[in-house]
Amino acid sequence: MLKSNIAVGLDIGTTKVCVVVAEKDEIGKLNVLGKGRSNSDGLQRATVVNINKTVEAIKAAVADAERESSIRILGVNVGISGAHVHCIHSNSEISINQTGIVNESDVKRFLEKAKTNIRYLDIDHEIIHVIPQEFIVDDQEGLLDPIGMAGTTMRGSAYIVVGLRTKIRNIKQCVEKAGLEISALTFEPIASGMAVMKEREKKSGVVVIDIGGGTTEVAIYIDGAIRYSEVIKVAANDVTHDLAHGVKALYEVAEDLKLKHGCAYNPISGEDEDILIEGIEGRPQKSFPKSSLTMIIEARMMEILELVRDSVKRSGYFEYINAGAIITGGGSLLPGTEELAHDVLGLDVRIGYPEGVSGGIKGSVNNPMYATVMGLVAYVFQNNISSTDHSFTSTAEVIPPEIPAQIMEEPEEQVPNPAGKKIVERMKKFWDNL
Repeated sequence: MLKSNIAVGLDIGTTKVCVVVAEKDEIGKLNVLGKGRSNSDGLQRATVVNINKTVEAIKAAVADAERESSIRILGVNVGISGAHVHCIHSNSEISINQTGIVNESDVKRFLEKAKTNIRYLDIDHEIIHVIPQEFIVDDQEGLLDPIGMAGTTMRGSAYIVVGLRTKIRNIKQCVEKAGLEISALTFEPIASGMAVMKEREKKSGVVVIDIGGGTTEVAIYIDGAIRYSEVIKVAANDVTHDLAHGVKALYEVAEDLKLKHGCAYNPISGEDEDILIEGIEGRPQKSFPKSSLTMIIEARMMEILELVRDSVKRSGYFEYINAGAIITGGGSLLPGTEELAHDVLGLDVRIGYPEGVSGGIKGSVNNPMYATVMGLVAYVFQNNISSTDHSFTSTAEVIPPEIPAQIMEEPEEQVPNPAGKKIVERMKKFWDNL
């Protein structure tokens, strides 16, 4: 039986691939039917570097989600990110139709005009989104939804997200080779924001910071609309690389140390103790002070947050962020991240969990690492209800619950990346103090 009321989000991250299958209930909440997750080893900094590994990771995550939901996944909303994606502000102005009442056709013409106004877009880039920021109907300003308003002229601005054609094509190839249809591509900072923001925060002014494995994404919302975004190429994997270098251990061992004993803020790290570390290839165990572990983690997390702070100030919107910051993504789970972010950013901070989930296997996605994929699901439903420019729906069909699981190879050991200038200076001080 074919089902068209199902939304499926696919988040292809640097460290993991996540799939969520959900439907919307009668009060507009998301009912999660199933989820899948697999290790990702085919991307670096949100960019595909190995097609086959990425395809296998997608297949494995999809198989888990299909088995849990008893739904065969056909169409997906795919998240896209990376430093190659950037955003352009574009102004637009049109005459309202002969009735003098703004309708959906007027909004569509407004957005098409905004696209044609970005004449300096080269052939290497393609448009991912055209998002209205503000409408002005005659002298009525600050409208987010102008439909039904009376007037003769409508003007305003749109936020246009563009990315490199080749890198977008690589993502599309991976999804299609995994046997899926692409319902839409969604810029991941938009999805993450949709998942974790409350409406009052969005209107008051808020910055959403998604600390992933390979990238940290920043999105600023003012007066209910996105105003600025940036993708920073430093994130949680860099913390693990620093630990692996600092304690002279395998990357996998360093990741385990981070998850079990890590803390991003020294004042709350607790009493110092020696932590046993597994030796490499049969070598004996060794011990390492917990305080030194915290120092390494805090240095890199501070650098990430300083880069975020610089990005926010560069945007020109810092003074308008009245609701503070929301930090989400897997990197937000380190104890002390909230406290460190408050100190570095100079803003009120909270950790962002997916909002608007009411039923199904709700508890299994109640984690910041699922913020992006839950936002991808929410984006599907929002567009079906209100979008005149992107009319799509994910489709799926009911299948028997038992299907074969996909098996993927263990990821190879990763090579640490060189640290930035600030982190090197902090690390030198750290070693001098040992």
